[in-house]
Amino acid sequence: MVPEDRSDGPGDGEERARLRAAGTVRKGCDLSANSSHGHLQSRRARIHQQIDRELRMRTGAENLYRATSNARVRETVALELSDVNSSLQLLKEELAGLDSSGDTAQPESEGVTAPMIPLGLKETKPLDWAPPLKELICRHFGEDGASYEAEIRELEDLRQATRTPSRSKAGLELLTAYYNQLCFLEARFVTPARSLGLLFHWYDSLTGLPAQQRALAFEKGSVLFNIGALHTQIGARQNRSCPEGIGRAVESFQRAAGAFSLLRENFSHAPSPDMSPASLSMLEQLMNAQAQECVFEGLLLQAPGAAHDCLAQLRLAQEAAQVAAEYRLVHRTMAQPPVQDYVPFAWTTLVHVKAEHFHALAHYHAALGLCDGAPVAESELPVLEQVFLASAEARSPALPQEREERSKLGKAHLRRALLGQEAALQLHAVCRALRREDLLQAVLARALRRSLAKYSELDLEDDFHEATEAPDVQPKTQQRPEGRTPSFSRVKVADIFHRLAPCRHHRSLSLNGEMAARALQAGGPLQVQQPSLASDL
Repeated sequence: MVPEDRSDGPGDGEERARLRAAGTVRKGCDLSANSSHGHLQSRRARIHQQIDRELRMRTGAENLYRATSNARVRETVALELSDVNSSLQLLKEELAGLDSSGDTAQPESEGVTAPMIPLGLKETKPLDWAPPLKELICRHFGEDGASYEAEIRELEDLRQATRTPSRSKAGLELLTAYYNQLCFLEARFVTPARSLGLLFHWYDSLTGLPAQQRALAFEKGSVLFNIGALHTQIGARQNRSCPEGIGRAVESFQRAAGAFSLLRENFSHAPSPDMSPASLSMLEQLMNAQAQECVFEGLLLQAPGAAHDCLAQLRLAQEAAQVAAEYRLVHRTMAQPPVQDYVPFAWTTLVHVKAEHFHALAHYHAALGLCDGAPVAESELPVLEQVFLASAEARSPALPQEREERSKLGKAHLRRALLGQEAALQLHAVCRALRREDLLQAVLARALRRSLAKYSELDLEDDFHEATEAPDVQPKTQQRPEGRTPSFSRVKVADIFHRLAPCRHHRSLSLNGEMAARALQAGGPLQVQQPSLASDL
Protein backbone atom coordinates (compact mmCIF):
# COMPACT_ATOMS: atom_id res chain seq x y z
CA MET A 1 0.00 0.00 0.00
CA VAL A 2 1.53 3.26 -1.12
CA PRO A 3 1.63 6.05 1.47
CA GLU A 4 0.76 9.63 0.71
CA ASP A 5 3.40 11.79 -0.87
CA ARG A 6 5.87 13.37 1.53
CA SER A 7 8.58 15.88 1.03
CA ASP A 8 11.86 14.21 0.18
CA GLY A 9 15.45 15.12 -0.47
CA PRO A 10 17.00 16.44 -3.68
CA GLY A 11 16.05 14.46 -6.73
CA ASP A 12 13.76 12.26 -4.69
CA GLY A 13 10.66 13.10 -6.72
CA GLU A 14 12.33 12.08 -9.98
CA GLU A 15 13.61 8.86 -8.45
CA ARG A 16 10.16 8.03 -7.04
CA ALA A 17 8.61 8.63 -10.45
CA ARG A 18 11.18 6.33 -12.06
CA LEU A 19 10.55 3.58 -9.54
CA ARG A 20 6.80 3.86 -9.96
CA ALA A 21 7.20 3.66 -13.74
CA ALA A 22 9.33 0.54 -13.33
CA GLY A 23 6.42 -1.13 -11.60
CA THR A 24 8.15 -1.96 -8.34
CA VAL A 25 5.28 -0.69 -6.20
CA ARG A 26 2.06 -2.65 -6.30
CA LYS A 27 -0.96 -2.76 -4.05
CA GLY A 28 -2.11 -5.59 -1.87
CA CYS A 29 -5.64 -6.37 -0.75
CA ASP A 30 -7.54 -3.93 1.42
CA LEU A 31 -8.21 -5.75 4.67
CA SER A 32 -10.94 -3.29 5.53
CA ALA A 33 -12.92 -4.43 2.48
CA ASN A 34 -16.01 -6.51 3.15
CA SER A 35 -14.64 -9.55 1.34
CA SER A 36 -14.30 -13.07 2.67
CA HIS A 37 -10.57 -13.02 1.89
CA GLY A 38 -9.99 -9.77 3.78
CA HIS A 39 -12.16 -10.96 6.68
CA LEU A 40 -10.28 -14.26 7.01
CA GLN A 41 -6.89 -12.56 6.89
CA SER A 42 -7.99 -10.05 9.54
CA ARG A 43 -9.18 -12.86 11.82
CA ARG A 44 -5.96 -14.80 11.24
CA ALA A 45 -3.88 -11.73 12.08
CA ARG A 46 -5.82 -11.20 15.34
CA ILE A 47 -5.35 -14.85 16.31
CA HIS A 48 -1.61 -14.55 15.67
CA GLN A 49 -1.44 -11.51 17.94
CA GLN A 50 -3.30 -13.38 20.67
CA ILE A 51 -0.98 -16.38 20.32
CA ASP A 52 2.01 -14.05 20.53
CA ARG A 53 0.64 -12.52 23.76
CA GLU A 54 -0.06 -15.92 25.31
CA LEU A 55 3.44 -17.12 24.44
CA ARG A 56 4.95 -14.09 26.16
CA MET A 57 2.86 -14.82 29.24
CA ARG A 58 3.93 -18.46 29.18
CA THR A 59 7.60 -17.51 28.89
CA GLY A 60 7.33 -15.15 31.85
CA ALA A 61 5.49 -17.74 33.93
CA GLU A 62 8.08 -20.41 33.11
CA ASN A 63 10.92 -18.08 34.13
CA LEU A 64 9.15 -17.30 37.42
CA TYR A 65 8.48 -20.99 38.05
CA ARG A 66 12.17 -21.80 37.61
CA ALA A 67 13.36 -18.83 39.66
CA THR A 68 11.18 -19.22 42.76
CA SER A 69 11.49 -21.76 45.54
CA ASN A 70 8.27 -20.76 47.30
CA ALA A 71 5.87 -23.70 47.10
CA ARG A 72 2.73 -21.54 47.09
CA VAL A 73 4.08 -19.31 44.33
CA ARG A 74 5.08 -22.33 42.26
CA GLU A 75 1.59 -23.78 42.68
CA THR A 76 0.00 -20.52 41.54
CA VAL A 77 2.34 -20.24 38.57
CA ALA A 78 1.68 -23.87 37.59
CA LEU A 79 -2.05 -23.13 37.54
CA GLU A 80 -1.42 -20.06 35.42
CA LEU A 81 0.70 -22.10 33.00
CA SER A 82 -2.13 -24.61 32.67
CA ASP A 83 -4.57 -21.82 31.79
CA VAL A 84 -2.16 -20.31 29.27
CA ASN A 85 -1.55 -23.66 27.59
CA SER A 86 -5.30 -24.26 27.36
CA SER A 87 -5.79 -20.84 25.78
CA LEU A 88 -2.99 -21.54 23.30
CA GLN A 89 -4.59 -24.85 22.34
CA LEU A 90 -7.94 -23.17 21.72
CA LEU A 91 -6.30 -20.45 19.61
CA LYS A 92 -4.45 -23.05 17.55
CA GLU A 93 -7.68 -24.97 16.98
CA GLU A 94 -9.39 -21.75 15.89
CA LEU A 95 -6.52 -21.05 13.48
CA ALA A 96 -6.74 -24.61 12.15
CA GLY A 97 -10.47 -24.11 11.66
CA LEU A 98 -9.79 -21.03 9.53
CA ASP A 99 -7.27 -22.96 7.45
CA SER A 100 -9.54 -25.97 7.03
CA SER A 101 -12.41 -23.73 5.95
CA GLY A 102 -10.14 -22.68 3.12
CA ASP A 103 -8.62 -19.26 2.92
CA THR A 104 -10.60 -19.08 -0.21
CA ALA A 105 -14.24 -18.77 -1.11
CA GLN A 106 -16.17 -21.76 -2.38
CA PRO A 107 -15.07 -22.84 -5.85
CA GLU A 108 -16.71 -20.78 -8.54
CA SER A 109 -18.48 -23.84 -9.94
CA GLU A 110 -22.05 -24.80 -10.62
CA GLY A 111 -21.12 -28.48 -10.64
CA VAL A 112 -20.54 -30.44 -7.44
CA THR A 113 -16.83 -31.06 -6.91
CA ALA A 114 -14.98 -32.09 -3.77
CA PRO A 115 -13.25 -29.24 -1.92
CA MET A 116 -9.48 -28.91 -2.08
CA ILE A 117 -7.07 -28.00 0.72
CA PRO A 118 -5.64 -24.47 0.36
CA LEU A 119 -2.81 -23.26 2.57
CA GLY A 120 -3.03 -20.07 4.62
CA LEU A 121 -0.35 -17.43 4.08
CA LYS A 122 2.36 -16.81 6.63
CA GLU A 123 1.70 -13.54 8.46
CA THR A 124 4.44 -11.07 9.35
CA LYS A 125 4.95 -7.89 11.35
CA PRO A 126 5.81 -4.49 9.80
CA LEU A 127 9.51 -3.86 9.30
CA ASP A 128 11.49 -0.62 9.51
CA TRP A 129 14.20 -0.85 6.86
CA ALA A 130 15.52 2.72 7.21
CA PRO A 131 18.05 2.62 10.11
CA PRO A 132 20.09 -0.45 9.06
CA LEU A 133 20.04 0.36 5.32
CA LYS A 134 21.08 3.98 5.86
CA GLU A 135 23.92 2.82 8.09
CA LEU A 136 25.09 0.23 5.55
CA ILE A 137 24.95 2.76 2.71
CA CYS A 138 26.99 5.24 4.73
CA ARG A 139 29.52 2.78 6.14
CA HIS A 140 30.16 0.44 3.20
CA PHE A 141 29.32 2.58 0.17
CA GLY A 142 30.52 5.96 1.42
CA GLU A 143 27.29 7.75 0.48
CA ASP A 144 24.72 9.71 2.41
CA GLY A 145 22.03 7.26 3.52
CA ALA A 146 19.46 10.07 3.79
CA SER A 147 19.59 10.57 0.03
CA TYR A 148 18.12 7.08 -0.43
CA GLU A 149 14.95 7.67 1.56
CA ALA A 150 12.82 7.35 -1.58
CA GLU A 151 14.26 3.91 -2.37
CA ILE A 152 13.82 2.74 1.22
CA ARG A 153 10.20 3.89 1.23
CA GLU A 154 9.55 2.04 -2.02
CA LEU A 155 10.98 -1.13 -0.50
CA GLU A 156 8.84 -0.70 2.61
CA ASP A 157 5.73 -0.08 0.49
CA LEU A 158 6.43 -3.19 -1.55
CA ARG A 159 6.85 -5.35 1.55
CA GLN A 160 3.73 -3.91 3.14
CA ALA A 161 1.71 -4.75 0.03
CA THR A 162 2.98 -8.36 0.06
CA ARG A 163 1.34 -8.88 3.46
CA THR A 164 -2.09 -8.96 1.74
CA PRO A 165 -1.67 -10.18 -1.84
CA SER A 166 -4.78 -10.70 -3.94
CA ARG A 167 -5.61 -14.28 -4.94
CA SER A 168 -4.84 -13.70 -8.59
CA LYS A 169 -2.02 -13.37 -11.07
CA ALA A 170 -1.43 -9.85 -9.76
CA GLY A 171 -0.90 -11.22 -6.24
CA LEU A 172 1.63 -13.75 -7.50
CA GLU A 173 3.46 -11.03 -9.43
CA LEU A 174 3.56 -8.90 -6.29
CA LEU A 175 5.16 -11.65 -4.20
CA THR A 176 7.56 -12.56 -7.00
CA ALA A 177 8.61 -8.94 -7.45
CA TYR A 178 9.43 -8.67 -3.75
CA TYR A 179 11.30 -11.99 -3.81
CA ASN A 180 13.39 -10.72 -6.73
CA GLN A 181 14.11 -7.49 -4.86
CA LEU A 182 15.32 -9.56 -1.90
CA CYS A 183 17.74 -11.31 -4.27
CA PHE A 184 19.05 -7.87 -5.28
CA LEU A 185 19.39 -6.85 -1.62
CA GLU A 186 21.25 -10.03 -0.78
CA ALA A 187 23.63 -9.60 -3.71
CA ARG A 188 24.32 -5.95 -2.85
CA PHE A 189 24.33 -5.72 0.95
CA VAL A 190 24.84 -9.19 2.44
CA THR A 191 28.20 -10.96 2.77
CA PRO A 192 29.34 -13.82 5.03
CA ALA A 193 30.71 -11.22 7.45
CA ARG A 194 27.87 -8.70 7.14
CA SER A 195 24.11 -8.90 7.53
CA LEU A 196 21.37 -6.32 7.30
CA GLY A 197 20.93 -6.33 11.06
CA LEU A 198 17.15 -6.54 10.76
CA LEU A 199 14.98 -8.88 12.83
CA PHE A 200 12.48 -10.62 10.53
CA HIS A 201 9.35 -11.77 12.37
CA TRP A 202 6.99 -14.31 10.77
CA TYR A 203 4.21 -16.54 12.08
CA ASP A 204 4.00 -20.25 11.33
CA SER A 205 1.22 -20.96 8.85
CA LEU A 206 0.17 -24.23 10.51
CA THR A 207 0.56 -23.52 14.23
CA GLY A 208 0.51 -19.73 14.46
CA LEU A 209 3.71 -19.75 16.53
CA PRO A 210 6.04 -16.79 15.98
CA ALA A 211 9.60 -17.16 14.70
CA GLN A 212 12.31 -14.51 14.51
CA GLN A 213 15.53 -14.46 12.50
CA ARG A 214 18.11 -11.87 11.48
CA ALA A 215 19.03 -13.80 8.33
CA LEU A 216 17.68 -12.40 5.06
CA ALA A 217 17.32 -16.05 3.99
CA PHE A 218 14.44 -16.36 6.45
CA GLU A 219 12.62 -13.48 4.76
CA LYS A 220 13.22 -14.97 1.31
CA GLY A 221 12.10 -18.42 2.42
CA SER A 222 8.92 -17.04 3.96
CA VAL A 223 8.05 -15.14 0.79
CA LEU A 224 8.72 -18.24 -1.32
CA PHE A 225 6.46 -20.22 1.03
CA ASN A 226 3.71 -17.63 0.51
CA ILE A 227 4.12 -17.90 -3.27
CA GLY A 228 3.40 -21.62 -2.97
CA ALA A 229 0.53 -21.01 -0.53
CA LEU A 230 -1.06 -18.44 -2.84
CA HIS A 231 -0.90 -20.94 -5.71
CA THR A 232 -2.83 -23.42 -3.52
CA GLN A 233 -5.53 -20.81 -2.86
CA ILE A 234 -5.85 -19.95 -6.54
CA GLY A 235 -6.04 -23.63 -7.47
CA ALA A 236 -8.65 -24.42 -4.81
CA ARG A 237 -11.07 -21.75 -6.02
CA GLN A 238 -11.08 -22.69 -9.70
CA ASN A 239 -14.24 -23.81 -11.48
CA ARG A 240 -13.53 -27.50 -12.00
CA SER A 241 -16.73 -28.18 -13.92
CA CYS A 242 -15.08 -27.07 -17.17
CA PRO A 243 -11.80 -28.10 -18.85
CA GLU A 244 -10.35 -24.58 -18.64
CA GLY A 245 -10.85 -24.38 -14.88
CA ILE A 246 -9.40 -27.86 -14.38
CA GLY A 247 -6.34 -26.90 -16.42
CA ARG A 248 -5.79 -23.79 -14.29
CA ALA A 249 -6.21 -25.80 -11.10
CA VAL A 250 -3.68 -28.43 -12.21
CA GLU A 251 -1.11 -25.76 -13.07
CA SER A 252 -1.66 -23.95 -9.76
CA PHE A 253 -1.12 -27.09 -7.70
CA GLN A 254 1.94 -27.98 -9.80
CA ARG A 255 3.39 -24.50 -9.18
CA ALA A 256 2.68 -24.85 -5.47
CA ALA A 257 4.45 -28.23 -5.35
CA GLY A 258 7.39 -26.70 -7.21
CA ALA A 259 7.65 -23.81 -4.75
CA PHE A 260 7.65 -26.14 -1.73
CA SER A 261 10.19 -28.40 -3.43
CA LEU A 262 12.50 -25.47 -4.17
CA LEU A 263 12.19 -24.30 -0.58
CA ARG A 264 12.92 -27.77 0.80
CA GLU A 265 16.00 -28.19 -1.38
CA ASN A 266 17.57 -24.79 -0.69
CA PHE A 267 16.68 -23.85 2.88
CA SER A 268 17.89 -25.82 5.87
CA HIS A 269 17.48 -25.56 9.64
CA ALA A 270 13.98 -24.14 9.35
CA PRO A 271 12.99 -21.87 12.24
CA SER A 272 9.29 -22.82 12.09
CA PRO A 273 7.44 -26.14 11.64
CA ASP A 274 5.78 -25.17 8.35
CA MET A 275 9.19 -24.70 6.67
CA SER A 276 10.75 -27.91 8.00
CA PRO A 277 11.75 -30.58 5.45
CA ALA A 278 9.06 -32.94 6.78
CA SER A 279 6.28 -30.34 6.37
CA LEU A 280 7.44 -29.21 2.95
CA SER A 281 7.65 -32.82 1.75
CA MET A 282 4.09 -33.39 3.00
CA LEU A 283 2.84 -30.23 1.30
CA GLU A 284 4.55 -31.22 -1.94
CA GLN A 285 2.88 -34.64 -1.85
CA LEU A 286 -0.48 -33.05 -1.03
CA MET A 287 -0.31 -30.65 -3.98
CA ASN A 288 0.66 -33.47 -6.35
CA ALA A 289 -2.29 -35.53 -5.11
CA GLN A 290 -4.68 -32.62 -5.62
CA ALA A 291 -3.31 -32.07 -9.11
CA GLN A 292 -3.83 -35.78 -9.83
CA GLU A 293 -7.43 -35.48 -8.63
CA CYS A 294 -7.97 -32.61 -11.09
CA VAL A 295 -6.53 -34.77 -13.88
CA PHE A 296 -9.11 -37.46 -13.08
CA GLU A 297 -11.90 -34.88 -13.12
CA GLY A 298 -10.69 -33.68 -16.51
CA LEU A 299 -10.83 -37.21 -17.90
CA LEU A 300 -14.39 -37.58 -16.65
CA LEU A 301 -15.36 -34.44 -18.55
CA GLN A 302 -13.70 -35.72 -21.72
CA ALA A 303 -15.60 -39.01 -21.72
CA PRO A 304 -19.27 -38.28 -20.98
CA GLY A 305 -20.46 -40.99 -23.40
CA ALA A 306 -18.04 -43.71 -22.31
CA ALA A 307 -20.54 -45.56 -20.09
CA HIS A 308 -20.69 -48.50 -22.53
CA ASP A 309 -16.99 -48.49 -23.41
CA CYS A 310 -15.28 -51.19 -21.36
CA LEU A 311 -11.78 -49.99 -22.16
CA ALA A 312 -12.56 -46.35 -21.25
CA GLN A 313 -14.21 -47.30 -17.96
CA LEU A 314 -11.35 -49.55 -16.90
CA ARG A 315 -8.88 -46.76 -17.65
CA LEU A 316 -10.95 -44.40 -15.51
CA ALA A 317 -10.84 -47.06 -12.79
CA GLN A 318 -7.04 -47.05 -12.93
CA GLU A 319 -6.95 -43.24 -12.86
CA ALA A 320 -9.17 -43.21 -9.75
CA ALA A 321 -6.94 -45.85 -8.14
CA GLN A 322 -3.93 -43.62 -8.86
CA VAL A 323 -5.59 -40.69 -7.06
CA ALA A 324 -6.40 -42.95 -4.11
CA ALA A 325 -2.78 -44.14 -3.97
CA GLU A 326 -1.53 -40.53 -3.95
CA TYR A 327 -3.83 -39.59 -1.08
CA ARG A 328 -2.87 -42.71 0.87
CA LEU A 329 0.76 -41.61 0.63
CA VAL A 330 -0.14 -38.14 1.90
CA HIS A 331 -2.18 -39.62 4.75
CA ARG A 332 0.73 -41.82 5.85
CA THR A 333 3.01 -38.78 5.87
CA MET A 334 0.52 -36.70 7.85
CA ALA A 335 0.09 -39.48 10.41
CA GLN A 336 3.82 -39.66 11.22
CA PRO A 337 5.69 -37.43 13.67
CA PRO A 338 6.55 -34.61 13.68
CA VAL A 339 3.96 -33.67 11.03
CA GLN A 340 1.07 -35.22 12.94
CA ASP A 341 1.76 -32.87 15.87
CA TYR A 342 0.82 -29.71 14.00
CA VAL A 343 -1.06 -30.55 10.79
CA PRO A 344 -4.79 -29.69 11.18
CA PHE A 345 -6.96 -32.69 12.02
CA ALA A 346 -9.42 -31.61 9.32
CA TRP A 347 -6.66 -31.96 6.69
CA THR A 348 -5.72 -35.45 7.83
CA THR A 349 -9.36 -36.53 7.84
CA LEU A 350 -10.13 -35.00 4.44
CA VAL A 351 -7.11 -36.74 2.89
CA HIS A 352 -8.25 -40.05 4.43
CA VAL A 353 -11.80 -39.48 3.17
CA LYS A 354 -10.54 -38.82 -0.35
CA ALA A 355 -8.34 -41.92 -0.30
CA GLU A 356 -11.39 -44.06 0.53
CA HIS A 357 -13.63 -42.17 -1.90
CA PHE A 358 -11.36 -42.60 -4.92
CA HIS A 359 -10.58 -46.19 -4.04
CA ALA A 360 -14.36 -46.79 -4.15
CA LEU A 361 -14.62 -44.88 -7.44
CA ALA A 362 -12.00 -47.19 -8.94
CA HIS A 363 -14.21 -50.20 -8.18
CA TYR A 364 -17.31 -48.35 -9.40
CA HIS A 365 -15.81 -47.62 -12.83
CA ALA A 366 -14.43 -51.16 -13.03
CA ALA A 367 -17.98 -52.42 -12.41
CA LEU A 368 -19.40 -50.16 -15.13
CA GLY A 369 -16.83 -51.44 -17.61
CA LEU A 370 -17.61 -55.05 -16.78
CA CYS A 371 -21.41 -54.80 -16.59
CA ASP A 372 -22.24 -52.25 -19.30
CA GLY A 373 -19.25 -52.45 -21.61
CA ALA A 374 -19.28 -54.54 -24.73
CA PRO A 375 -16.92 -57.54 -24.90
CA VAL A 376 -13.47 -56.55 -26.05
CA ALA A 377 -11.37 -58.07 -28.77
CA GLU A 378 -9.13 -60.97 -27.82
CA SER A 379 -6.06 -58.95 -28.81
CA GLU A 380 -6.87 -56.42 -26.04
CA LEU A 381 -7.44 -58.96 -23.28
CA PRO A 382 -3.78 -59.14 -22.09
CA VAL A 383 -3.73 -55.35 -21.73
CA LEU A 384 -7.04 -55.15 -19.89
CA GLU A 385 -6.12 -57.94 -17.50
CA GLN A 386 -3.31 -55.75 -16.19
CA VAL A 387 -5.98 -53.45 -14.73
CA PHE A 388 -6.48 -55.87 -11.83
CA LEU A 389 -3.83 -56.88 -9.37
CA ALA A 390 -3.12 -60.57 -9.09
CA SER A 391 -4.80 -62.20 -6.12
CA ALA A 392 -3.17 -64.72 -3.85
CA GLU A 393 -4.86 -67.61 -5.69
CA ALA A 394 -4.27 -66.52 -9.28
CA ARG A 395 -1.23 -64.79 -10.70
CA SER A 396 -3.08 -63.17 -13.59
CA PRO A 397 -6.88 -63.00 -13.16
CA ALA A 398 -8.59 -63.39 -16.48
CA LEU A 399 -11.10 -60.84 -17.71
CA PRO A 400 -14.34 -62.78 -18.32
CA GLN A 401 -16.03 -62.46 -21.70
CA GLU A 402 -19.32 -64.18 -20.91
CA ARG A 403 -22.06 -61.75 -19.89
CA GLU A 404 -23.02 -63.73 -16.79
CA GLU A 405 -19.45 -63.90 -15.51
CA ARG A 406 -18.82 -60.23 -16.27
CA SER A 407 -21.97 -59.26 -14.38
CA LYS A 408 -20.94 -61.44 -11.45
CA LEU A 409 -17.51 -59.80 -11.23
CA GLY A 410 -19.06 -56.34 -11.74
CA LYS A 411 -21.35 -56.86 -8.76
CA ALA A 412 -18.32 -57.81 -6.68
CA HIS A 413 -16.66 -54.54 -7.60
CA LEU A 414 -19.85 -52.65 -6.78
CA ARG A 415 -19.92 -54.24 -3.33
CA ARG A 416 -16.40 -52.98 -2.70
CA ALA A 417 -17.40 -49.57 -4.03
CA LEU A 418 -20.34 -49.41 -1.62
CA LEU A 419 -18.17 -50.41 1.33
CA GLY A 420 -15.58 -47.78 0.45
CA GLN A 421 -18.13 -45.00 -0.02
CA GLU A 422 -19.81 -45.83 3.27
CA ALA A 423 -16.40 -45.76 4.97
CA ALA A 424 -15.72 -42.32 3.45
CA LEU A 425 -19.04 -40.99 4.78
CA GLN A 426 -18.31 -42.38 8.26
CA LEU A 427 -14.89 -40.69 8.30
CA HIS A 428 -16.50 -37.46 7.15
CA ALA A 429 -18.98 -37.61 10.04
CA VAL A 430 -16.19 -38.00 12.62
CA CYS A 431 -14.60 -34.60 11.93
CA ARG A 432 -16.62 -31.61 13.13
CA ALA A 433 -14.89 -29.23 10.72
CA LEU A 434 -15.65 -31.47 7.74
CA ARG A 435 -19.29 -31.83 8.73
CA ARG A 436 -19.67 -28.17 7.84
CA GLU A 437 -18.50 -28.94 4.31
CA ASP A 438 -21.85 -29.48 2.59
CA LEU A 439 -20.05 -29.70 -0.75
CA LEU A 440 -17.98 -32.69 0.36
CA GLN A 441 -20.99 -34.48 1.82
CA ALA A 442 -22.90 -33.91 -1.42
CA VAL A 443 -20.07 -35.48 -3.45
CA LEU A 444 -19.86 -38.53 -1.17
CA ALA A 445 -23.63 -39.00 -1.01
CA ARG A 446 -23.96 -38.71 -4.79
CA ALA A 447 -21.31 -41.39 -5.33
CA LEU A 448 -23.03 -43.69 -2.86
CA ARG A 449 -26.43 -43.19 -4.54
CA ARG A 450 -24.99 -44.03 -7.95
CA SER A 451 -23.44 -47.24 -6.69
CA LEU A 452 -26.63 -48.24 -4.88
CA ALA A 453 -28.73 -47.58 -7.97
CA LYS A 454 -26.42 -49.67 -10.15
CA TYR A 455 -26.28 -52.48 -7.62
CA SER A 456 -30.08 -52.51 -7.30
CA GLU A 457 -30.35 -52.69 -11.08
CA LEU A 458 -28.09 -55.73 -11.20
CA ASP A 459 -29.64 -57.32 -8.13
CA LEU A 460 -32.97 -57.65 -9.92
CA GLU A 461 -31.48 -60.48 -11.93
CA ASP A 462 -31.60 -64.02 -10.57
CA ASP A 463 -28.23 -64.83 -9.07
CA PHE A 464 -27.74 -68.16 -7.35
CA HIS A 465 -23.95 -68.12 -7.58
CA GLU A 466 -21.60 -67.73 -4.67
CA ALA A 467 -20.40 -64.15 -4.13
CA THR A 468 -17.14 -63.35 -5.89
CA GLU A 469 -14.29 -61.41 -4.29
CA ALA A 470 -13.31 -58.49 -6.53
CA PRO A 471 -9.56 -57.98 -7.09
CA ASP A 472 -7.89 -54.62 -6.46
CA VAL A 473 -7.51 -52.13 -9.30
CA GLN A 474 -3.96 -51.42 -10.42
CA PRO A 475 -3.14 -47.67 -10.10
CA LYS A 476 -2.04 -46.15 -13.38
CA THR A 477 -2.28 -42.73 -14.98
CA GLN A 478 -1.81 -41.39 -18.47
CA GLN A 479 -0.91 -37.92 -17.13
CA ARG A 480 1.17 -37.66 -13.97
CA PRO A 481 1.51 -34.02 -12.83
CA GLU A 482 5.00 -32.93 -11.83
CA GLY A 483 5.95 -29.98 -9.66
CA ARG A 484 6.82 -26.83 -11.60
CA THR A 485 9.09 -24.14 -10.23
CA PRO A 486 7.38 -20.75 -9.94
CA SER A 487 8.19 -18.57 -12.92
CA PHE A 488 10.40 -15.86 -11.38
CA SER A 489 11.69 -14.61 -14.73
CA ARG A 490 8.25 -13.49 -15.92
CA VAL A 491 8.24 -10.64 -13.43
CA LYS A 492 10.84 -8.06 -14.41
CA VAL A 493 11.71 -5.59 -11.68
CA ALA A 494 14.05 -2.61 -11.49
CA ASP A 495 16.75 -2.77 -8.84
CA ILE A 496 15.54 -0.20 -6.31
CA PHE A 497 19.09 0.65 -5.19
CA HIS A 498 20.60 0.77 -8.67
CA ARG A 499 22.23 4.16 -7.89
CA LEU A 500 24.64 2.40 -5.54
CA ALA A 501 27.62 0.43 -6.77
CA PRO A 502 26.77 -2.55 -9.04
CA CYS A 503 25.65 -5.77 -7.36
CA ARG A 504 28.18 -8.48 -6.78
CA HIS A 505 26.23 -10.92 -8.96
CA HIS A 506 23.89 -8.81 -11.10
CA ARG A 507 24.67 -5.75 -13.21
CA SER A 508 21.46 -5.62 -15.24
CA LEU A 509 18.37 -3.72 -14.14
CA SER A 510 16.12 -6.77 -14.50
CA LEU A 511 16.40 -9.93 -12.48
CA ASN A 512 16.03 -13.43 -13.85
CA GLY A 513 14.66 -15.45 -10.95
CA GLU A 514 15.79 -18.83 -12.26
CA MET A 515 19.37 -17.53 -12.60
CA ALA A 516 19.18 -16.31 -9.02
CA ALA A 517 17.95 -19.71 -7.88
CA ARG A 518 20.79 -21.47 -9.71
CA ALA A 519 23.33 -19.07 -8.22
CA LEU A 520 21.83 -19.82 -4.83
CA GLN A 521 22.19 -23.55 -5.35
CA ALA A 522 25.77 -23.16 -6.51
CA GLY A 523 26.59 -21.51 -3.20
CA GLY A 524 25.08 -24.32 -1.17
CA PRO A 525 22.01 -24.42 1.04
CA LEU A 526 20.98 -21.33 2.92
CA GLN A 527 21.57 -21.98 6.59
CA VAL A 528 18.72 -20.58 8.63
CA GLN A 529 19.65 -21.13 12.25
CA GLN A 530 17.15 -22.44 14.75
CA PRO A 531 15.78 -19.52 16.80
CA SER A 532 15.29 -19.47 20.52
CA LEU A 533 11.69 -18.44 21.02
CA ALA A 534 12.13 -17.99 24.73
CA SER A 535 14.91 -15.44 24.31
CA ASP A 536 13.57 -13.77 21.17
CA LEU A 537 10.03 -13.14 22.41
